[in-house]
Amino acid sequence: MIPVDARLAAQLLGIDPAGLGGVLLRGGPGPRRDDWMATLRTTLPAGAPMASMPAHIDDDRLLGGLDLGATLQAGRPIARRGLLAQSDGGIVLVPMAERMTRDRAAHLASALDTREVVIEREGLSGRLPARVGVVAFDEGIDGEEAVPPALVERLAMIVDLRAPPGDGDRAGHTSAVDDLRTAIDAPPRTIIDDTVTRRADAARGRLPAIRCSDELLRALVQAADALGVGSMRAAWFAARIACVAAAWAGRETPDTDDAALAVRLVLAPRATRLPAPADDEAQEVEAPAANETSPPPASDADDPPPPDQPSPTRDEIEALAERVLEAAIAALPPDLLARLAGEAATAARAGAAGGRAGAMRVSRRRGRPYGSRRGDPRAGARLHLIDTLRAAAPWQAVRRRDDPRDDAPRVRVHRDDFHVTRYRQKRETTTVFVVDASGSAALNRLAEAKGAVELLLAECYVRRDRVALVTFRGLPDGAGADLLLAPTRSLVRAKRALAGLPGGGGTPLASGLELARRVVEDEARRGATPLVVMLSDGRANIARDGTPGRAKAAEDALAAARAWPALGVGVLWLDISPQPQESGRVLAQAMGARYLPLPHADARQVSKAVMGVAR
Repeated sequence: MIPVDARLAAQLLGIDPAGLGGVLLRGGPGPRRDDWMATLRTTLPAGAPMASMPAHIDDDRLLGGLDLGATLQAGRPIARRGLLAQSDGGIVLVPMAERMTRDRAAHLASALDTREVVIEREGLSGRLPARVGVVAFDEGIDGEEAVPPALVERLAMIVDLRAPPGDGDRAGHTSAVDDLRTAIDAPPRTIIDDTVTRRADAARGRLPAIRCSDELLRALVQAADALGVGSMRAAWFAARIACVAAAWAGRETPDTDDAALAVRLVLAPRATRLPAPADDEAQEVEAPAANETSPPPASDADDPPPPDQPSPTRDEIEALAERVLEAAIAALPPDLLARLAGEAATAARAGAAGGRAGAMRVSRRRGRPYGSRRGDPRAGARLHLIDTLRAAAPWQAVRRRDDPRDDAPRVRVHRDDFHVTRYRQKRETTTVFVVDASGSAALNRLAEAKGAVELLLAECYVRRDRVALVTFRGLPDGAGADLLLAPTRSLVRAKRALAGLPGGGGTPLASGLELARRVVEDEARRGATPLVVMLSDGRANIARDGTPGRAKAAEDALAAARAWPALGVGVLWLDISPQPQESGRVLAQAMGARYLPLPHADARQVSKAVMGVAR
């Protein structure tokens, strides 16, 4: 049995799918989701389409384009409606929305904004209505993948079917015996569905005349601000939900219960902070002194209230805002702070250039196909037959007229029509540790590096990523930096190399940075996504040419650091000296690196810091 608020979300979406945009539905397949979908189908208008969007859908199938078969048969361009136009007035289902690409999310967001699809391609030009609602199924279980924010912002409601009913859910306190008794005494399903359908039709007819009062709008905006919801689209959705809820309940104007429902479905799931206590807010508003005059109330001469609807008093407005905010606080999950921290980490990982699993690269013959382009298949690429025929189809009438021979091929294909398939595949990630092995504290740093590398290698083995280790220290023979461990996935090789790593001597930081840069460039040319982790205090005392001297060594290190931003790789500088100095921060800033002082870090802390950037 699904929670009452979740069921109401399905019913409200069925009443006004295009106006609400849709629902982000969290949870995998199961009885709860089936029950929720059945409720949505019952509430939708009769004959409203409901189509599922495959994960591998292309632009031609989604947006519309040239109908290849009809065009070849007729000899003139004939358009075909895409999935969005075919679903006009209904619902588009998006399974596994957490894996949706950004371009697909952009197409859906554009359709939700404009309620139409624009076709400007392959000799076709037109606009088709696409007034749809979207149900995006978020089936992620480990937090590594997230639905694109551009799509989430355009969906009014966020419903989680995984969590048990909360305090704000009025059906959350029924027992199993009560559920069984309700099921036995309930009327047949067909009678329930018919009643719900008639009620939904009545609500759709009532909805255009319903408007939120200014006081309720102000209360919803204040609640959004208190919860840290920065998008005004969310506040607008909350007002729309309140109107649809009032239409569903048979009311002419939304009341506090409708606003509370809107807060639970729209604002609470988007909260980014806990509301400030009421006492703190009261202290910020000081009462006017006895000798001060209060500002005159706004004049009502320009917009007099109707005689049968007196203006609410200030106390009534404040009480309404307080009730709406109380509903928002009651709907917040108890682990809000922990959940927000996890979502922030997921968003940071999703926005990273390389990502934990590596960046995407274009390939001619390997990887996942993602479209086509004009090209010659003889150059090593694969011919995309469908797009080749699609490019040739509009010109068949002209080519038959230019070449009327009886033995000419039925379909005339020219060299300019050839399209080749485009592929892209994920790059593997190579984490390059650059370890300062100099000084009296080298043993501590090396122990942390050894432990961190071993912890990371265990995860790299699963993801098939690689790890490299660059060390630098001053030696009597002038040697500065050394590639102690070439990029590898072998845990045995890593342990063997780390076991014999010595420490001590000066700090040739410039040499270490230059060697690490060459390793990064080699990995980038090989097709990997490098990630660099520096473990150093940044206090160089050996110059690039091997001569001692802090001034020259610092100058060379700064010059070597300034060459890093052009590489475009992620760099994390871990300053684990007992007292972090400004020198490390300056070098990290010059490299474009994220600076993180860890004066008392152990191997697990270093590993967690690295994975926070790598993911």
